[in-house]
Amino acid sequence: MQFVRVHLQLAAVAVSLVAPGTALAASAENGKTAYVKNGCWQCHGYEGQGSVTTSAGRVIAGTPLPADAFSAYVRRPSGAMPPFSAAILPDVDLADIYAYLEARPKPKSSKDIPLLSGQ
Repeated sequence: MQFVRVHLQLAAVAVSLVAPGTALAASAENGKTAYVKNGCWQCHGYEGQGSVTTSAGRVIAGTPLPADAFSAYVRRPSGAMPPFSAAILPDVDLADIYAYLEARPKPKSSKDIPLLSGQ
């Protein structure tokens, strides 16, 4: 019993050393699958680019939100987005979705697009 207790304490210390919001095993590839499976694409587009036809699906690719804030919002959103509890969207899948969205290419600035910048 002492052996198990010591190992649990060591595991707790190891977890506490990881920065909050860090998803150690998050997979962008698995995140893409979870993103599609859970219907995120229906409002936010396949690349997280947001909806061009409605204001419901905001741009979420390359979100500036830290992982813990992103998770909190998905669990208890405001506006039209439905909540995704851990029973519907497990924490592992949510971390993978975050990794997928972070891996999406960032949009170019209008200054970098000749047609928009007047170059």
